[in-house]
Amino acid sequence: MDVVDGLGITARHAVGMAAALSRPSAMPRPTLSGTVALDDSLLLAALDAVSQGVVIAGPDCLIRYCNTAFTAMTGHEMAAVLGRGCDLLCGPDTDPATLAAIRDCVSQGIPFHGEVLNYGKDGHPFWNELTVTPTLDSRGALSHFISIHRDITARKAAETALREAAQRHRFLLDHVLAGVMVRAADTRLCYANAAACRMLGLSEDAILGSYEPDPRWSFVREDGSPVPADELPGSLALQGRMDANNMLLGLRRRGDSSTTWLMCNAYPVLDDNGQPVEAVISFTDVTDLKKVQQSLEKSEERLRLVLRGSQDAPWDWDLTSNLLYYSPRWWEMIGYEVGELCRDPSPWQDLTHPDDWEPARAIFHAALKSGQESYEMEFRLRHKDGHYVPVLSRGFILRDADGQAVRVSGTNTNLTERRQAEQRIHHLAYYDSLTEVPNRSLLLEHLRRSLLSGRRRASQGALLFIDLDHFKVVNDALGHDQGDELLRQVAARLRACVRDTDMVARLGGDEFVVMLEGLGRTADDAALAAKAVGGKILAAFDTPFVLGADSHRATPSVGVALFGAETKSADCLIKQADLAMGAAKAGGGNALRFFDAGMQLAVDGRLALEKDLREGLERGQMAIRLQPQVDQAGTVVGAEVLLRWEHPERGLVSPADFVPLAESTGLILPLGKWVLKEACATLRRWAHDPILSRLSLSVNVSARQFHESDFDSQVLEILAATGANPCRLKLELTESLLAHDIGDIIAKMARLKERGVRLSLDDFGTGYSSLGYLQRLPLNELKIDRMFVRDVLSNPNDANIARIILSLAHNLGLSVIAEGVETAGQRDFLQANGCRFYQGYLFGRPVPVAAFEDGLRRRSA
Repeated sequence: MDVVDGLGITARHAVGMAAALSRPSAMPRPTLSGTVALDDSLLLAALDAVSQGVVIAGPDCLIRYCNTAFTAMTGHEMAAVLGRGCDLLCGPDTDPATLAAIRDCVSQGIPFHGEVLNYGKDGHPFWNELTVTPTLDSRGALSHFISIHRDITARKAAETALREAAQRHRFLLDHVLAGVMVRAADTRLCYANAAACRMLGLSEDAILGSYEPDPRWSFVREDGSPVPADELPGSLALQGRMDANNMLLGLRRRGDSSTTWLMCNAYPVLDDNGQPVEAVISFTDVTDLKKVQQSLEKSEERLRLVLRGSQDAPWDWDLTSNLLYYSPRWWEMIGYEVGELCRDPSPWQDLTHPDDWEPARAIFHAALKSGQESYEMEFRLRHKDGHYVPVLSRGFILRDADGQAVRVSGTNTNLTERRQAEQRIHHLAYYDSLTEVPNRSLLLEHLRRSLLSGRRRASQGALLFIDLDHFKVVNDALGHDQGDELLRQVAARLRACVRDTDMVARLGGDEFVVMLEGLGRTADDAALAAKAVGGKILAAFDTPFVLGADSHRATPSVGVALFGAETKSADCLIKQADLAMGAAKAGGGNALRFFDAGMQLAVDGRLALEKDLREGLERGQMAIRLQPQVDQAGTVVGAEVLLRWEHPERGLVSPADFVPLAESTGLILPLGKWVLKEACATLRRWAHDPILSRLSLSVNVSARQFHESDFDSQVLEILAATGANPCRLKLELTESLLAHDIGDIIAKMARLKERGVRLSLDDFGTGYSSLGYLQRLPLNELKIDRMFVRDVLSNPNDANIARIILSLAHNLGLSVIAEGVETAGQRDFLQANGCRFYQGYLFGRPVPVAAFEDGLRRRSA
């Protein structure tokens, strides 16, 4: 009996459910075309594919089926809910009235549609839009209830937020100081906040429903003339005119001889056709400001006379009208004609350097709010010709009786000459006048800062001490002028050998220092990079120097000292580099020496190993080995592909020695591609072998390899070129690749998985992965690292970690393989906790491909 028959559901019911799901707000009405014979498994698949939860219950209201969407929505698995009633979703806050309505409909055999607060398995509440439909059998008797569940929690939250926002807006409008009114297109007033009622001296009820103009109040202009009704701010806004803003009007109330001055603004509310249907009018009482303005106007002429005599660039900002007075010298300072730009603050903002605007704005507003009388700040203004002028701006703030700033007056001082003088002084103090490179003072200052930051970042650097061989001979033979010219050319060549971020300094005489930062996190990396730069410097001196009409050959002695978190001081580091340079000079010059002789040997050894590795890849010295992977019955189900290097002189080189080198030098890319090709070719060869065709091969992929922009395309091209079955290829990805650009990683993984390639997360638990990542990554498998397997029987922490990984993988629907299994006890522990696949010496060591194949054939014989 199949699942559908077991439920007692006919194809007609299933088609009805599908119809109901396509109309979530309507009651499901089962229909059947009659022209298509639908397979029951296809119908169940269709139910599992829909986004709404579907539950089928018998006449006794006990659940007989639920789809995947229902289990995802509630957290209940199908096996756990079968035979239970739907009241398993009820919780402490589920509305009893809604439950009663559902029971009434069920008891009467009639449909129900409504919203109910339900609870998931883990106790989290969610709003459920529920539709329950009874179905009848061929005799017209009740056979089932079909319920459709839609999670509407987000919508309910949005409705609540919208309702609360409306309440907040009403509260805010009733507590702002500005008056706010809404006027309809027919001039009827349909809203007034508390401030508007207070200014008009009327209650809200007395205002609402009245029409403008209203005989209880009127408006006048600054000259005392009345404002016609069609020129009031609300009327102008409804006409679409731009002059409905910043209108200063005098309000006169009937029976009151005083005038209240209001700053008015109005904005139209448009319908879907862009036509104004309402106007929102806001107004602020500026009567006190008006009085202050009148008194200020009397002194403005005197102020202008004073400003004309100033050597700086005066300006004056009226905050009530938002107008700025820029003096002629202000315009002259930035290359514009008087009045060439508008009088509001926008030119100031537009011309201020982007990096300076926000800090300057913050200082200005802090001064206004803090109550201080003046402020001072520096920024750069863009000249008309494009260059920036450094400016010192001083402002003096005028406030009204309430302490509110109403005016700011000040001056701008051109700091160009002062800055140039400061730069000249700084250059003389920190730069060598002959070569124009930093001198010893700037080098020491920069080096000390670098040592401090390097300790925090655990970053490595190097100091190269360079001394010209036999420079005294040049000075004595050619003269000091030619000697100075040689030093200038040496400085230029040194700068050409390093990055823009590196420093070339002259200590004095013919001694130079090159400071290299950010050379990696290990001393080996820093030494390798420093030697490369030193090699460039030695090569740069191969070309003769042109001194006047003659050419002259000069050679350097270079000493290198590395620095990092352990470096004691800048002076000590310079001394170490100097000693190393002395060793280079003692050996005949034109050479490079490291302060630590042991490190010199290590660098040479690493360079030699890199050279041999390149040749080994080209000369076919690489080979793959296979280590079996088995299931719980001990059956080999696949193998991990491991890289081995057989060097003719070094012998078998450990992957621990050459793989990190390949990573740092980029050789991992051709190596990884070669391994992938070998693995796919092996799979293609196994495809028609009855014993080997069922096996899969796992290939390790480095983070650097995976982050290649076309890595997924490379894999698919290799699969196509070799004819290997993608489903038999498993890529083991390291957790370290998750540290950057997770979106790109997921896209590549999804593309590969879509083509059948299986994806495993290697060394799980040792790197960067998180639960958030695991939920998003399209993985097939987790691999428990050998560090957790090794002591799983003796270390409770490792045992718990292994259990957690297995439980996590089970909940995420991922398979698990444990590596490094060396004892039966380890296997038994892992098996008892749900692990089904293993790899390790207990089942076999890595062997050549041919030996692996022969072993399997012997087992099968």
